[in-house]
Amino acid sequence: MKKFLALILALCMVFALCACGGGGSAKPADGPFAPDGPVTLIVAYKAGSGTDGPARILAQYAEKYIGQTVVVENVDGGSGSIGWSQLAAADPDGMTIGVMNLPNFNSSIVKELGTYTTADFKAICNHVTETSIVIVRADDDRFPDLNTLVEYGKANDGQLKASTNGAQASNHIGAQAFAKSAGFHYIDIPQGGTADQLLSLRNKESDFTVVKLGDISGQESAYKVLGIFATERDARWPEVPTLGELGYYDQWLGASRAIVAPAGVSDEVIQFYEEALKKTMEDPEYIAAAASFDTNFLDHTATAALIEQQQSFAESLGDDFWNY
Repeated sequence: MKKFLALILALCMVFALCACGGGGSAKPADGPFAPDGPVTLIVAYKAGSGTDGPARILAQYAEKYIGQTVVVENVDGGSGSIGWSQLAAADPDGMTIGVMNLPNFNSSIVKELGTYTTADFKAICNHVTETSIVIVRADDDRFPDLNTLVEYGKANDGQLKASTNGAQASNHIGAQAFAKSAGFHYIDIPQGGTADQLLSLRNKESDFTVVKLGDISGQESAYKVLGIFATERDARWPEVPTLGELGYYDQWLGASRAIVAPAGVSDEVIQFYEEALKKTMEDPEYIAAAASFDTNFLDHTATAALIEQQQSFAESLGDDFWNY
């Protein structure tokens, strides 16, 4: 009889703990969202890529404001489409978020690399916006400046080689915009990502390439920056002319990296991460660690508008642009 009573008492204690939320959740039953375990941040490119580095810095310093470990999961392949497909299919419970590269993400939709659309994601905030640049190897004496590269390209039309980060991805868009505006053709050598693209240039497999300013941070001595896709010169590189002032492509061109979630998440999830990541990007320790790239926080509304604007931009690049 005593054993039976003890068993009943134990079961009652278990039920009481369950009723009190003893499952480890940090979220009250009817309260605001807070993650109840490690948060996964999907990066649709391999470790060490231009996207991966800033994402890991963000994840590291965001843990203080998220209140949980943030685990970066690299899901490489398909020009980012494999990672974005996984993110779109993730449970909309707030435990999985990811990095969306613009306009690479938008180009993947245009190229039908995945079955997702912009409607399959919900914007949290923007993290990074970086400007594109034209570079060559530092030891390539053929091209001391951008005009020399253009002159060579015209005199040897269709012979210059440019490594890119994949067909119709952001850096391929940049190379095409530059060459089309300058009036020469080139051979595209697509790579799996920016890191491989830069390696191809260093290994002399290509003659020039287009990347973003942050992509060469820490290895500036290996390259010569010949031009920047901006409407005015960058204060950090005052000696580098804009393409427009030399008579070539005269608009800003670059890429943004937004933080998004699967479309089914609640507004409370978006609000939680938006506030946490805003605090992260304002944190002095984060700012010091992120000095090599351009942090550009935008709230979820502005980021959603940016995603749609970049979708329109990617769709506007028709056959005339790509078949030049």
